[in-house]
Amino acid sequence: MPRSEALLWSYIRKRALNGARFRRQHPIGPYIADFACIAAKLVLEVDGVTHWTPEELAHDARRTKYLEQQGWRVLRVTNADVYDNLSGVWETIAQHLPPSAASQPPPPRAGEELG
Repeated sequence: MPRSEALLWSYIRKRALNGARFRRQHPIGPYIADFACIAAKLVLEVDGVTHWTPEELAHDARRTKYLEQQGWRVLRVTNADVYDNLSGVWETIAQHLPPSAASQPPPPRAGEELG
């Protein structure tokens, strides 16, 4: 798992975000989602620089279309988003999930450790 995915996983695992349970490297048809919340039918993809070539952009578009046809919503964030704006990524993911019974605090800022 790339470092950016490992960092994000450390915050979304164990129902830390609105009580949502994410799976990592979850197969959906012919594709493997970086992260998937089955209950919310939300796929979360973390894209690095390899996703910016014309071929990869076309592949990602086909993949997104397939997933959406299967009823999934696809949310893409970049490695830079995870490293530089983890709180913003956290908030964006939370907006795509049903609210929890108890609100969860945002993740620590860059350089802070989890409790």
